[in-house]
Amino acid sequence: MLESLKKQDPQLWESISKELKRQQEGLEMIPSENIVSLPVLEAMGSVLTNKYSEGYPKKRYYGGNEFIDEVEQLAIDRAKVLFGAEHVNVQPLSGSPANQAVYHAFLELNDKLMGLQLDHGGHLTHGHPVNFSGKHYNCVQYQLGKDCLLDYDAIEKMAKVEKPKMIQSGYTAYPRQIDFKRFREICDTVGAYFFVDMSHFAGLVAGDAHPSPIPFADVVMTTTHKTLRGPRGAMIMCKEEFAEKVDKAIFPGLQGGPHNHTNAGKAVAFAEALKPEFKEYAGQVVKNARELARVMAEGGLNIVSGGTDTHLALVDLTDKKITGKEAEGALDEAGIYVNKNTVPFDHRKPWDPSGIRLGTPVLTSRGMKEQDMVTVGGLILQAIEHHDTTDVKAKVRKEVMELCSEFPIYSELNT
Repeated sequence: MLESLKKQDPQLWESISKELKRQQEGLEMIPSENIVSLPVLEAMGSVLTNKYSEGYPKKRYYGGNEFIDEVEQLAIDRAKVLFGAEHVNVQPLSGSPANQAVYHAFLELNDKLMGLQLDHGGHLTHGHPVNFSGKHYNCVQYQLGKDCLLDYDAIEKMAKVEKPKMIQSGYTAYPRQIDFKRFREICDTVGAYFFVDMSHFAGLVAGDAHPSPIPFADVVMTTTHKTLRGPRGAMIMCKEEFAEKVDKAIFPGLQGGPHNHTNAGKAVAFAEALKPEFKEYAGQVVKNARELARVMAEGGLNIVSGGTDTHLALVDLTDKKITGKEAEGALDEAGIYVNKNTVPFDHRKPWDPSGIRLGTPVLTSRGMKEQDMVTVGGLILQAIEHHDTTDVKAKVRKEVMELCSEFPIYSELNT
């Protein structure tokens, strides 16, 4: 694996090798992560990284871009087909700067933005005061109802009072489907733009396992590295009438030259997502998440909202007398990787919250099915219940490695 790198920089090669081993021998359950295919890896490691390409296809500020144009246009065309979008910009470098570009395109500084509160499942870039979004814009934030579900009537009531210029939906820790038609109606009532951040569930939309926001939203942002199973990056999709706004916000507004090797990886991933088997994958992701949530609930864990319709589940550990941070650490020692996370109405802080967030995209990419979720759920329950018992965590770690050996990844890279 990576023989030239091994020879020139053995220290870095060693770290990469250890990370490969960790991924192969552990259960990666952070819902914002996935496993890209070898073709995606190859595209990202290609000579395309050598080229500077400020501008857009056929409109570059540098010469020698005829083949870069082909690559970027391929990614754009495939994304349009995949999501039924009128306009696509594949140049955003990642999710947070892509959200910044959306605000830059549609809002002026201090305009009012309405998004979901962080501890209720929103993202920092959806208006949190410590983030640029909360600093640059007049942000008001809605909450979930007491049942931990979106309360559309309450959202509409807030919108009528606040009259925001933009309303945002699409979240990082909300396990249920979203009624985009209802959001569109709310936005039309108050004359607001409707913006959807579908970073987490884009792959489910592509695979017909989640409703699409495209017919309803003015603008949609998604990362490409979560359920979509592509390289780390993002893209913005919008109605044709907003195409110029969006493109100018990315370049020259916020970015310089695009990362052409990453755009090539996106093109590969979009082609993969257009294949019939991707629909099977997306459906299995949801089936696995539901089964995992069921197993954990029957084992005594409090699943926020009572279950999931997506790729993720949120667990409230308040009644288990263990914090999310402690649970993350215990599971980490057992080779099960999740992330600590706030839960709705959390009385603890984000660095040491009351919950954990976990999902099934990676396990499904490895080929696991519902029966394997029963096993995984049991291992999670053991590690949490005996979080202060080293012997139990070691036992769980051994069982995790045995399970992972049945679902190998990147075996070609070990040669």
